[in-house]
Amino acid sequence: MPFLSLGDTPVSNAYLRADQLTLPEPRFPLDVFLCGECYLVQLGEVQQPASIFGDDYAYFSSFSGSWLEHCRAYTELAVRRFDLGARSLVVEVASNDGYLLQYFHGRGIPVLGIEPSGSVARAAQAKGIPTEVAFFGRPLAETIAATADLLIANNVLAHVPDINDFIAGVARALAPTGVATLEFPHLLRTLEGAQFDTIYHEHYSYLSLTAVTALFERHGLRAFDVDELPTHGGSLRVYAQLVASGVHVVESRVAYVIAAEMTAGLRRSETYAGFGARVGAIKTDLLALLDSTRRAGDRIVGYGAPAKGNTLLNYCGIDASTIEYTVDRNPHKQGKFLPGSHIPIYGPERITADRPGCVVILPWNLTAEIIAQLAEVRDWGGRFLVPIPKPRLLP
Repeated sequence: MPFLSLGDTPVSNAYLRADQLTLPEPRFPLDVFLCGECYLVQLGEVQQPASIFGDDYAYFSSFSGSWLEHCRAYTELAVRRFDLGARSLVVEVASNDGYLLQYFHGRGIPVLGIEPSGSVARAAQAKGIPTEVAFFGRPLAETIAATADLLIANNVLAHVPDINDFIAGVARALAPTGVATLEFPHLLRTLEGAQFDTIYHEHYSYLSLTAVTALFERHGLRAFDVDELPTHGGSLRVYAQLVASGVHVVESRVAYVIAAEMTAGLRRSETYAGFGARVGAIKTDLLALLDSTRRAGDRIVGYGAPAKGNTLLNYCGIDASTIEYTVDRNPHKQGKFLPGSHIPIYGPERITADRPGCVVILPWNLTAEIIAQLAEVRDWGGRFLVPIPKPRLLP
């Protein structure tokens, strides 16, 4: 059942060079569907992973300080809870630039990263993190069969078009008493907060614990614990083990989260039916707020060049005539232009030099971190605009 259409948009991480601005820009439908049987939410039309996660993939995880702290704390937790040491093997799928495995590696724990994009994999290898450049699934899992004491998959489950092949690979890679942890944005929080900008072509699926536990059961896995996390606007970290040989007791938190999803109506189609109207209201309110800010004489710029920001801008029809430019700490994005909106990307020092009156925080899930980085904006009377879940100006 279709329940949301965000129109035809470019791929959110297809950043443009200046010489590409006059060329035709491919756009693809961004339509979202609900399965009435398993309640998995998915895109109706998807792009091939190789065309999105290619060798020039521009997302590097290490440019967020709060995310690195999240990963360091996870490492402490995992090492202590699962008694990991020099005889263990930690495997991370979609290991990016080694942002997480570096903490295990620093403790002398053997690690293996699996990352399909050569650009970020090379950054990990430069840190001394063994990294295989490949897509993960059952065939690749056969090469590390039954050896992973801990398999980590952070913010990748939503990115795989064949989700059954991926989960089958997780089950095959785990040692008999091994543990897998998977983090992903929680569909419940996406719906509650009208976080429509988390919908883009890289995200094939939008996940609830209800849907994920059904997937696990199909492939001989069982969720034995779950953490609710603040990351990405509200995420889950699900702990899984092999049904046949896992040793961990199933914690009550699993049933608690599934019950919360049931209470919130995630198994009722009418819950999804009104989502489009809420998204439309955000668009209307955001455009009105930007217009009034501009009419007041304030220059408007952006902070960040995340994929979610591109969904927001393209759906709302915002371009460089409204937001002059955006800035990003990632040097691989600087000097390029956002897809669709063609807003230029500079380094963060540009904001300090220009002293704009309004800074739109595109990665709104990092609002506290970004405001701390740009404390000087308030010194010259500037304000921050946060678009989700309700467009608002912060003095």
